[in-house]
Amino acid sequence: MLKKRIIPCLDIKDGTTVKGINFEGLRNAGDPVELAKKYENEGADELVFLDITATIEERKTFVELVKNIAKELSIPFTVGGGISSVEDVRNLLEAGADKISINSSAVKNPQLISDLAKQFGSQCVVVAIDTKFVNGGDWVFVKGGREITTLKTLDWAKEAEKLGAGEILLTSMDGDGTKNGFDLRITKLVSDHINIPVIASGGAGNTKDFETVFSKTKATGALAASVFHFGEINISNLKEDLKFSKITVR
Repeated sequence: MLKKRIIPCLDIKDGTTVKGINFEGLRNAGDPVELAKKYENEGADELVFLDITATIEERKTFVELVKNIAKELSIPFTVGGGISSVEDVRNLLEAGADKISINSSAVKNPQLISDLAKQFGSQCVVVAIDTKFVNGGDWVFVKGGREITTLKTLDWAKEAEKLGAGEILLTSMDGDGTKNGFDLRITKLVSDHINIPVIASGGAGNTKDFETVFSKTKATGALAASVFHFGEINISNLKEDLKFSKITVR
């Protein structure tokens, strides 16, 4: 059985860590390098870095910042934001990333998933899906959650797997930043229907939420930001609580 992973996420804007609610109203959450060190020390299994305005601003991810964070880490490090080519990925892997996350660029050019999987291996390719329940269905959003697409969430997750993605990072926009718990319905739907790991994201508010998402869905990872950034949950305590609840963590 795959051990469950606890994954803090650094949402980066203008070189600093930020956090909002439902993708809006961003506030400063601290220095990314310091936070990365802190999470490694607390026992995080992986770290995700998302340059959340790179796509909108049509620029590349901050490679220097990725380098500085990677220097401090020994855990797997996933980087996303503004990635649209094999060359971009090569630069980020050289800067110290272990995996990359693509979202808008994969929707725009699905062939990119296959190209990256061929070049660097599926284990390196995370397809991030921002999903929202609209008009009775689950739809994929792009451009940092600003734009709805014609893709249904489950269909796109299956397609991404077929094209060579090694993992899906599934963010519920309805849950994002609300601290009302992970979106169990969409997480269960997607994780039940694909064979690659699914990371649940959006809505973590307390330790119980992690326990629930792991026991009620097939998600193998749970990602959170504000509860870690603002000291509401300590990762080592969270892992102890999960072990106590018979959830196998690393």
